[in-house]
Amino acid sequence: MHLKAHYKKYHLEFKQPAGTSRGVMHDKTTYFIILRQGNKTGIGECGLLRGLSYDDVPDYEEKLSRLTENIHLDPEILREELREYPSIQFGWEQALLSLQSEHPFILYPSDFTSGKSGIAINGLIWMNDIENMKEQVKDKLQKGFRVIKIKIGNLNFEDEWRLLSGIRALHPSGELELRVDANGAYTPEEAPYILDRLAQLDIHSIEQPIRAGQWDAMAHLCRNSPVPIALDEELIGILDSKRKKELLEA
Repeated sequence: MHLKAHYKKYHLEFKQPAGTSRGVMHDKTTYFIILRQGNKTGIGECGLLRGLSYDDVPDYEEKLSRLTENIHLDPEILREELREYPSIQFGWEQALLSLQSEHPFILYPSDFTSGKSGIAINGLIWMNDIENMKEQVKDKLQKGFRVIKIKIGNLNFEDEWRLLSGIRALHPSGELELRVDANGAYTPEEAPYILDRLAQLDIHSIEQPIRAGQWDAMAHLCRNSPVPIALDEELIGILDSKRKKELLEA
């Protein structure tokens, strides 16, 4: 049966500005790939983040157009075409799964999708001034969150540490899990001091303490850090399996 495809562009405005150590986001452009085959529809989202995504490039929409116009090509050819565009590849693969599912918005039926159970997630605290971040934390705790992830690295570290220590004084680690995300804010020279201080507060983990691409420095931190390190930006742009394996082994 004939497969048809097109994409739609949406402009979303944040209810509250989202601050990170790499700037403040006020809006987001996102794209949806829509597949139609007979009376079935499949939908997938290409979740591009301007200024942050690896594939935020001038010909992004051109690549989307080319995909939808050539949707009948062999999947392996399309996958190779999209190797440098991970958000489009994700949206395309999601749309295919959606098309094959009984319901276009339920790709993996579960107790969650049927409303029988929830999924525990962290409450994300965006960067702002300290008082605003305190209010965000208070709001998340009132809503029942037991894992809080706080963006750090944009303000004076002592102010951020006082915020974290104030939370920990009221909520011990057995009651509340604290995570932090630095978005690569610190230098390899600064990071050990930051990690030692965070360890005093029984922090669960820190995401990307130093800028991506410094494999030797990151390896040294991973070996010696008193706080577990999670990779984030480090993984962006590592596209082939051999390189991924080399990164993780390093």
